[in-house]
Amino acid sequence: MSTRTPVACLRDHVGSTVTIAGWVHRRRVLKSVSFLVIRDRSGTAQAVFANPPDVTEETVVRLTGPVVATSQGAELRDPTVEVLSTADKRPPFDLYRPEVSAGLPVVLDNAAVALRHPLLRRRFEVAAASVAAFRRALDNQGFTEIHTPKIVATATESGSNVFQLDYFGRPAYLAQSPQFFKQAMVGVFERVYEVGPVFRAEPHDTARHLAQYTSLDAELGFITDHRDVMTVLRDVIAEMATAAGPDAPFVPEEIPSIDFAAAQELLTQHTGEDPRGEPDLAPAHERWLCEWSEREHGSEFLFVTGYPMAKRPFYTHPDPTNPTKSNSFDLLFRGLELVTGGQRLHRYSDYLTALGDQAGQYSDYLAAFAHGMPPHGGFAIGLERWIARVLNVANVRGATLFPRDLHRLRP
Repeated sequence: MSTRTPVACLRDHVGSTVTIAGWVHRRRVLKSVSFLVIRDRSGTAQAVFANPPDVTEETVVRLTGPVVATSQGAELRDPTVEVLSTADKRPPFDLYRPEVSAGLPVVLDNAAVALRHPLLRRRFEVAAASVAAFRRALDNQGFTEIHTPKIVATATESGSNVFQLDYFGRPAYLAQSPQFFKQAMVGVFERVYEVGPVFRAEPHDTARHLAQYTSLDAELGFITDHRDVMTVLRDVIAEMATAAGPDAPFVPEEIPSIDFAAAQELLTQHTGEDPRGEPDLAPAHERWLCEWSEREHGSEFLFVTGYPMAKRPFYTHPDPTNPTKSNSFDLLFRGLELVTGGQRLHRYSDYLTALGDQAGQYSDYLAAFAHGMPPHGGFAIGLERWIARVLNVANVRGATLFPRDLHRLRP
């Protein structure tokens, strides 16, 4: 079998005969000459013919011929063409055009072929690079990657937003989060992370929510408070941003931070609204705060800390100086909450107090704390939200390979 050369490497083989293979990205026939643009995983390259081969766009071909230098790089001249697979249907839109001419529903309905478009494919190349960077940043800080069950016996935080299923005649649920497992594993490895799917049965039909998404979770022990978690998160985000290539956002050495109550005061003073007393930020308020952060601090990233305990899960550690506030944070980026995290409770007695009569429902979870756990905390990044924000994709579904939402179960 002939050695296959990636099309992006043709200029390294000028004067040689090589074999390339890929899809016919574009076919152009002129009076005296014709062109095939071939696309493979590395990019596109041109082949020139005196007599046009009878192939259609998206046909899979293998070409063998001499490589000739051009002003743009290199091309094949009059190669032999072997058809490996014909394209029996046309794509739903022209994949060779620089921009995507179809709307999001057409792209999602035809994802297997639509994602061949270089702009759409790039989103998932950035996603892959971001996950690799997430792992690399945490590996370099002594974290251990874990893999936890996605079928669980109880809901992580509540029973109202989980998918229930029949597990051999017993009720079970798709996991909302690896939270309980990664906390338990702090008692084994001290520092852990996981990349995996999570499931939320929330009937949202918005541009920012999915029923299944990829969560990048981390948990670390022997912290002082949530600020130690924020420091690790900053380093992770910086590594992921670098991996995004030319689209990388700037991550400052220290991401600016604002207390939740101070953020509400700012919003009251400058937006004509008074959100004081609310336990969370509205989407419009997140957008305003990001704009404020960029104006005042030159940062598209902003930590908001000190959310009310009333809005945070039961395992969140309160602020020792003000028990109504939490040692938790959100990281906002380009108008959207990107990351949620904070310090967790770590004493068994504190969990018994926090859960009260519900403690029995969480006996498996509490077992780790009954045997001694260090102060710890962690965070979770939504991969699809990250990609949507970095590449300015308006709808998170456009940054999801095969999205699952309120209406979509196929393809």
